[in-house]
Amino acid sequence: MNSSADRKEATRKFKERKPIAGAFAVHCTATGRTWVGCTPNLDAARNHFSFAARLGSHPNSALQAECQAHGEQSFRFEILEKLDDDLLPLAVPDLLKAKKAHWVAHLVALPI
Repeated sequence: MNSSADRKEATRKFKERKPIAGAFAVHCTATGRTWVGCTPNLDAARNHFSFAARLGSHPNSALQAECQAHGEQSFRFEILEKLDDDLLPLAVPDLLKAKKAHWVAHLVALPI
């Protein structure tokens, strides 16, 4: 990207991309614990976890305590499931709640 037009085009494409909703897991490789969450934006959830863990400000106190004890490098973020793009927006919150319950039970994990 050498020109201003290239940068503007890349910025426009980035802003137009549609967020992907779904379920994710955060695994602690040091303890074997897993946390599960669901979000309307998986990319933002990944960034939020890394940023909050680094700053010591993750809202889940148990997850934050393990981050402080073992370091961010001991954690792995995994996308478990992506929701279809064609879902009605009103159906997404309920479906995310159901997916979270499913994955928490399936992985014997803690909810985020």
